[in-house]
Amino acid sequence: QVKLVQSGGGLVQPGGSLRLSCAASGIAFEYYDINWFRQTPGKEREGVSCLSASDESTAYLDSVKDRFTISRDLPGMKAYLQIDDLKFDDTGVYYCGLFRTYGGVCFLDRDSADVWGQGTQVTVSS
Repeated sequence: QVKLVQSGGGLVQPGGSLRLSCAASGIAFEYYDINWFRQTPGKEREGVSCLSASDESTAYLDSVKDRFTISRDLPGMKAYLQIDDLKFDDTGVYYCGLFRTYGGVCFLDRDSADVWGQGTQVTVSS
């Protein structure tokens, strides 16, 4: 059974840090691009970061560059999103998604993931 289980998240003060995790099972993890998205009330879901399976290149939404870091642990079949210097606007539900790829770079604006995580809430509040 293919599963993507998220962990991390929580309530953090502005300027704080969090690490979100995404653990995959039942899938050939190494062949999938990893994307992280966030959904905030009143806004469309947006892609915040991605990592290419083929060349490990990464991409970030402009507003999160230099604060978010995407990574993966291939043997452990896990993906991570390190979030530093959290801001109020980072509040939202964060989702990871895996996209089967056959090469090339990843893309932030993707819709039909092969598998989705269940989402995790990040709340930035003082």
